[in-house]
Amino acid sequence: MRENIDNNKTVKIFGINFIYGEYEDAIYRLNHGALMVVPAAPALAMINSDAKYYQALQKSDFAIPDSGFMILVLRLFKGIKIKKLSGLEFLKKFLNEEKLKQSNGIFFIDPTLEDSLINNEFLRKNGIILGKSNHYIAPIYNNDNIIDTKLLDIIEKKKPKYIIINLGGGVQERLGLYLKNHLSYYPGIICTGAAIAFLTGRQANIPNFAEKFHLGWLYRCFENPKKFIPRYLKGFLLLPLLIKESINK
Repeated sequence: MRENIDNNKTVKIFGINFIYGEYEDAIYRLNHGALMVVPAAPALAMINSDAKYYQALQKSDFAIPDSGFMILVLRLFKGIKIKKLSGLEFLKKFLNEEKLKQSNGIFFIDPTLEDSLINNEFLRKNGIILGKSNHYIAPIYNNDNIIDTKLLDIIEKKKPKYIIINLGGGVQERLGLYLKNHLSYYPGIICTGAAIAFLTGRQANIPNFAEKFHLGWLYRCFENPKKFIPRYLKGFLLLPLLIKESINK
């Protein structure tokens, strides 16, 4: 039976349980078996147009507050103060966990073979030695219904303590929920998407000062304006949704 880890240190926003931004809280929950999601502002702004994605967020065990924009709006309009914990910041701390060096401590779900090889080499350089069998190359999933019995069988045999899903938003959360609902045990399931690509060099690494001052979004826009400027402009649609939302601390 899954241990009850609801210690009232969450704030429910759009029916999603956000923790208050402490890494220690996140890793505690994951250590007891939980599905963690990391919704950014542009994704949250579109929840009403993607019911399956929204449902996966609501049925996750908790979310970390990755969006500096959401945090600012909550503080200015709702008087709610929570700390930003981005997927990148979480991952930097998480990859220092000693438990990852244990046998079957971690299992990666990657989008391509190239990503898998690069991620594996990055982990090796950081003292985490993973065999190829601890990486899984995800197929292109049916958007109507995400099912992967092959992946389930592999994870059931290995029973890793943590599963990191490095896929795109909208897919990884639903796959995480699928695993949570069908596995016979309770691993920590982490949906940090492309965050690891900033560490491996697949995407330009974000300096610590940019993360500290909530400017990761601006750095991404300078690095790849065609991709990120339209994406972050969508994030402003979150403002009226948050203002209208009734939030109980």
